[in-house]
Amino acid sequence: MAVFDPGADLSEDLAFRLLSSTSVTLFWRPQVLDETTAWLSAHGYQVTRLDAAPWATEADLHRDIAAALAFPDYYGRNLDALNDCMRDVVGQAYGWAPDATGLVLVFTGYDAFAVRRPRAAQVVLDIVAERSRGAALFGRRLMCLVQSNDPRIRFEPVGATPVAWNDAEGLDSARGIAVRRQ
Repeated sequence: MAVFDPGADLSEDLAFRLLSSTSVTLFWRPQVLDETTAWLSAHGYQVTRLDAAPWATEADLHRDIAAALAFPDYYGRNLDALNDCMRDVVGQAYGWAPDATGLVLVFTGYDAFAVRRPRAAQVVLDIVAERSRGAALFGRRLMCLVQSNDPRIRFEPVGATPVAWNDAEGLDSARGIAVRRQ
């Protein structure tokens, strides 16, 4: 897939809007996430969903992501090995169909995992952000959509960019959070 066409009207291109500021985007309402993934699927993106809510340990994360992205048997099931395998995914050795417009990793219920394993949750997002930047160098699109049932969830910047809310839920008031006036 080529980079986005600078001569095209990209105002309606949801993928462009998602990737323009960060490759890792937060979602609260499942409906907004479902509408987003439906649009991406309809535009040729490979959408790979993982339910992070039941992950109690890093081993749970590694088991599920290895299965979802067809990691090789020698996968070391640790964060360094995840980084290595994601490099291979970006190279389309496995886990990413070469004819897809791009790859979308969707983590649902990620807040539950982030509460139990905050460091691992942060590092996973950082790995995806770094690999997304690498993918862009080869004209490939990798993004991560992170659904949280906690509308107040925050992450440290990943890949040197902030983890931002999607356009529809970017304002705290859109997620039912009262804005305090001073």
